[in-house]
Amino acid sequence: MDSSSKKPSYAGKDVFIGIDVHKRTYCVAVVVEGMLVKKWQTVAVPEQLARQLQGYFPAANLYSAYEAGFSGFVLHRELESAGIKNVVVNAAGIETSVHNRVKTDKRDALKLAGLLEAGRLRGSRVPSKKQEAQRLLTRTRQQLIEERTAVKNKIRMKCHQMGLIAADEQRQMSHKLVQELLEKSPLQELNLVIEAYWQVWKTLDAQLKKLEAQVKHQAQSDPNEEIYRSAPGIGPLGARILSNVTFTRNSGQVT
Repeated sequence: MDSSSKKPSYAGKDVFIGIDVHKRTYCVAVVVEGMLVKKWQTVAVPEQLARQLQGYFPAANLYSAYEAGFSGFVLHRELESAGIKNVVVNAAGIETSVHNRVKTDKRDALKLAGLLEAGRLRGSRVPSKKQEAQRLLTRTRQQLIEERTAVKNKIRMKCHQMGLIAADEQRQMSHKLVQELLEKSPLQELNLVIEAYWQVWKTLDAQLKKLEAQVKHQAQSDPNEEIYRSAPGIGPLGARILSNVTFTRNSGQVT
């Protein structure tokens, strides 16, 4: 058999893997000693990707990286459990490093692999599953607050449109103000619209109370709660937000 047809061996070598993560697929590029040696696309199943990497590069030292985003840290934990040293990186930091705004799946994966090999990526600190779950509460609370603000603005906009709110009205949108607007509105259609938005607002209020109660409960098991609360103006909710931000800061340059 011609020796040139043999599969190359990467045993003992450092293999650098860039992964461009999408909802349904992973685009993967692999660099060894500055050369692109393999690239492929596979379904977005963390366990399957880990098996593929181990099968393609047996006995090699595997290092991988992907951008932080919607997919969270499930892939990171699976790769790590398979013995693959992975980092999750901030997307903005990658663009700054290479000064290249052109994006394609294959180029992004190759860029990650190349920067990883060069030691030019900064990995974000990965929270534990418990920390990630706790962070869901404060982040979801903030998202619901933003949705509630949008609903209030829509009510104000509809009332301005129909002449129910004067141009110089300075009062903040409140449940009391909504009730006043409904009482003076002569239009059944407008009332239906306001009441629909108002019901959404009330539902958001109720869900926010549930989240805030659980967030306050978290504080009881946080050893740093007293430290956060010692700062002027920091209450239970502020302390929870600070705690969640603290463990997600960058951990330094990956070497």
